[in-house]
Amino acid sequence: MQSERRAPANSDLSFLFDPRSIAVIGSFRENFFGGYVIVKSLLKAGYKGKIFPINRAYKEVHGLKVYPSLKDVPQEVDLAMVMINARSVIGMVQECSGKGVRAMIVVSDGFAERDADGARLQKELLEVARREKIRIIGPNTAGVVNTSNGFNPCAYEAGYYRIRKGPIAIGAQTGMTNPQAFPYPNLRFGVSKICDFGNKCDVDECDLLEYLAADPETGVTSMYLESIRDGRRLLRIAKRVTKKKPVLVFKSGRTKEGARASASHTGSMALDDKIFDGLCRQSGLLRLEEFQDLFELPKIFASQPLPAGGRLGIITFTGAVGVVAIDVGAKYGMGLTKLGAETRGALDAVYQGLGNMPVDIGPMMAAVKNPFDDYPRVVEAVAEDSNVDALFNVLWANPTDIIVSSYLKAYERIKGRVGKPIATWIYGPDSEVAADLAKRVEEMGFPVFNTPEKCIQALGLAYQHSQTKNNGRGA
Repeated sequence: MQSERRAPANSDLSFLFDPRSIAVIGSFRENFFGGYVIVKSLLKAGYKGKIFPINRAYKEVHGLKVYPSLKDVPQEVDLAMVMINARSVIGMVQECSGKGVRAMIVVSDGFAERDADGARLQKELLEVARREKIRIIGPNTAGVVNTSNGFNPCAYEAGYYRIRKGPIAIGAQTGMTNPQAFPYPNLRFGVSKICDFGNKCDVDECDLLEYLAADPETGVTSMYLESIRDGRRLLRIAKRVTKKKPVLVFKSGRTKEGARASASHTGSMALDDKIFDGLCRQSGLLRLEEFQDLFELPKIFASQPLPAGGRLGIITFTGAVGVVAIDVGAKYGMGLTKLGAETRGALDAVYQGLGNMPVDIGPMMAAVKNPFDDYPRVVEAVAEDSNVDALFNVLWANPTDIIVSSYLKAYERIKGRVGKPIATWIYGPDSEVAADLAKRVEEMGFPVFNTPEKCIQALGLAYQHSQTKNNGRGA
């Protein structure tokens, strides 16, 4: 691990996410990228602050006056978003300082991710910014989003501009988590903040975690990292933050080849993977396995309570999926529970043997006249059983209306009444029916995951975080 870096004089990141005014410095030629798109995105996302486009070659963009330089702007400017030649950025830092700008988002590339000359230029950029007490996200970044104030200065045309407000924050060492790369309107549990660190010459994962820990809009943070600049600082901060809020991390560069590739992406080498594993165990950080997990797995924390223990309940239509779930659960310290005597008796009265765990609906399909009439009561009984700490529910997406309606009735009966997490997987012969059912279940507040394994992983991570909070790790 590298030695702990000196903290900047100005540790406040609010001007990066909640600026009262922003200067957009770059080209305003109509295109799919650049200042033209940023201004359009801010206006359509509902940002209420002042927007000051800056470029000598333009007079107007999207109905706003374009100023020839920062010093010509007649009002204060909190934040500057910069898309100019890399060698001109340092001069722009000094110009921003003269205007009283407190923070900059440097979209421009051509720095440490490029070559040795770019690395030297980036070092100089940071030195000047520190001297002028200006915080920087980037360079080589796609920027940030704050859904609480409509602040979406996306430099790439995404085709949508407003993002549903919610408790999930996403920070990443890539623009692949920003609006132009992910369909956030489909993320039904909503977003609080998005941040691409870029080359993270200044603001990094530690700074963002500290900021989000105090952010009332954020309930869970999901992060993609290629490198760790200051492992000791991350360990110290993560211990404190994970005691309050879950932090999920997907780290690439696990192999030597991947670590070398990360250097060409953001100009920094990855931390040894075994060391990072140890850091996660000590700090309470929850490690993810795949890139898509950044968006999917936070849903369990955004919508469900934490489990009180590791006793897993399963309702399924197929025994094979139950076995898969048991295998994955064991990786997270979760084991298959045994239902209480009262619950077993009630289920066996519906169909003999139904009270065993996993609760397998499949065998009763041919034996009971109207099996889905009893389905809501079955789900309610299992979910409320005192021996169940977390529930994995499997839905067969048959297009028959009575089947779909019985599922929805079941979730309606337990909504707001069962203080334990429930993860759902949906399968079946019609992908459109499955997608529609998933949408309706999630709109009721219950997360749906793409595979059985992801359901159990989500519940397992929730269990791990509950242990971090209850055992005092991170204190």
